[in-house]
Amino acid sequence: MALRFPGRIQRQVVIAVALLAAACGGDDAPGPGPAPCSAEWQQWVEVRLTTGDGQGHGPDIGSDEWKSVVEFKLGVRGDPSVPSRDSDEWCRYVDERVRDSN
Repeated sequence: MALRFPGRIQRQVVIAVALLAAACGGDDAPGPGPAPCSAEWQQWVEVRLTTGDGQGHGPDIGSDEWKSVVEFKLGVRGDPSVPSRDSDEWCRYVDERVRDSN
C-alpha cells in the first residue's frame, strides 16, 4: 500500500529525504562532485551552507537572493573580487570556497 501526500507535502518530503541522504552520504572529501551551476550542485551547496531557517522559509535555491545568502555565509558578500552571480565563474568561485570550508 503506497502512501499518498498532497503535492506540496510530497515535494517537501522528497526534498527532505534527498537532503538527508546527501548529508549522511559521507561525501565531504574533496574531489569530483556535482558540476558547478547544476541543480545537483546547488543542492550540494545548500546542504553545506543552509540558507533557510530550518522551517521551510528561505530563498529559492539558485535564485539571486539565494546566491546573496551563499556569499554572506561564505563571508564574501560585497567583496569586489567575487565574480558576477550570473556567471559560471561565480559557481566555480563558490565551489572552491565551500570545498575548502569542509
